[in-house]
Amino acid sequence: QVQLVESGGGLVQTGGSLRLSCAASGLTFSAYNMRWFRQAPGKERDIVAHISGRGGATVYTDSVKGRFTISRDNAKNTVYLQMNSLKPEDTAVYYCNAKVGLAGNEYWGQGTQVTVSS
Repeated sequence: QVQLVESGGGLVQTGGSLRLSCAASGLTFSAYNMRWFRQAPGKERDIVAHISGRGGATVYTDSVKGRFTISRDNAKNTVYLQMNSLKPEDTAVYYCNAKVGLAGNEYWGQGTQVTVSS
């Protein structure tokens, strides 16, 4: 049984930092591309960052470039999202996603709330 468990969300002031973690189990972690998505109230779920299976390639949505960093520790089956210089518009539920290739198996975590106060 595959599980993705996010942690690290919370309430932070504008300009603050948070680090999200997503611990995976039940899958060959290094075989999966890992992504962070977020969904604000009334909006669609959008991708925030992507990291390849071995961590050699990362991609970010434009709004977080230079502020967020995705990383992974394959020995710990964990992916991270370091979020700096947070803005109120970063407020959302953040979801961890694991996917193999373009059409392979895909799994989601339960989400963790991030709230940035102005």
